[in-house]
Amino acid sequence: MDLSWTKEQIEYKQKVIDFAKNHLNNEVVERDRDCVFSRNDWQKCADFGIQGLASPKKYGGQNEEVDILTATLAMEGLGYGCRDNGFPFSLNAQMWTVQLPIAQFGTEFQKNKYLKNLTSGKWIGCHGLTETNAGSDVFNMETIAEKVDGGYLINGSKRLITFGPIADIALIFALTNPKLGKWGVSGFIIEKGTKGFSVSENKPKMGMRTVPLGDLIFKDCFVPEENRLGKEGAGWSITISSLEYDRCSILASQLGAMEYQLESTIKFVKNRKQFGKSIGEFQSISNRIANMKLRVETSRLLLYQVAWLKKQGKSAMMEAALLKLHLSESFVASSMDAIRCHGGSGYLTEHEIERNLRDAMGGVIYAGTSDIQRNIISKTLGL
Repeated sequence: MDLSWTKEQIEYKQKVIDFAKNHLNNEVVERDRDCVFSRNDWQKCADFGIQGLASPKKYGGQNEEVDILTATLAMEGLGYGCRDNGFPFSLNAQMWTVQLPIAQFGTEFQKNKYLKNLTSGKWIGCHGLTETNAGSDVFNMETIAEKVDGGYLINGSKRLITFGPIADIALIFALTNPKLGKWGVSGFIIEKGTKGFSVSENKPKMGMRTVPLGDLIFKDCFVPEENRLGKEGAGWSITISSLEYDRCSILASQLGAMEYQLESTIKFVKNRKQFGKSIGEFQSISNRIANMKLRVETSRLLLYQVAWLKKQGKSAMMEAALLKLHLSESFVASSMDAIRCHGGSGYLTEHEIERNLRDAMGGVIYAGTSDIQRNIISKTLGL
């Protein structure tokens, strides 16, 4: 396994960091407080080429084929340079659970119509899988797609959907053959404004408040057959494939945030004086810093391993689960340590320290809870 990077990849990562620092950090405290998503920043990223990392060049992407290694490094840089953790999360949500599935499983018609608009920033896409009674048990879904003349009639709902309230298109999954369980799930691309398709208002949440979150509702929503993604019953395969990429790149931005968090905390404890010396000289503080460093480096190795495996076209189910479990819980633990090291200042919103903890908590829930990751790992080990 070769985890080295080319000169071009390193230079591109630095360009992403510089871009994020210079263009994506305006009014973060205010937007977090008011739950405001910046469509302007979204377009800036599209113009820079971020969304293009998840589409082939033929459909507006940066490279001939999607390069997950370069994309992972770029998203790490984005997380390092952007103080709004929700924004890289939202980019990854579209890129790896909407764009990539369309690139991998879509028809030429679908790729030309949807990928180009998503990559250019003109459209925003959401991924609809979770339901009220289908969270961790995701394929226990109740949304039904009934085959009718020329297409499908969809009834049901999805909840906790990133970009749900504002998305221009939704890639959703529904049962086309309930008797087959997960093998009876199919994917569909549904456009905003389709009759029978409605969405909820944005739902405020604990962290990542700059990313809209809401519900998708389908009542006798007709979707033409040309908007089915892949074959009937291919929904399970599409979902499993996209989740491995999703966990890799979403967590890459979290790794970048942890790297920045560590550097800024070290700077603070060096400069903060108590009892006549830097607080970093106290063992209780220095041990927290050591633990933060350990989490960054172990998370980095797991992340790069998953990216390398996906680059080789290999399955990474257990490796992705290990990564998701370790990095998401590491971000929570390091955010707690950062607040403790900063003391009262870390608790104040204006210093932008406490926000990392609020943002990090979502990571132990979305894209599969920590408990589900442990189940995947244990089952893969034969238990």
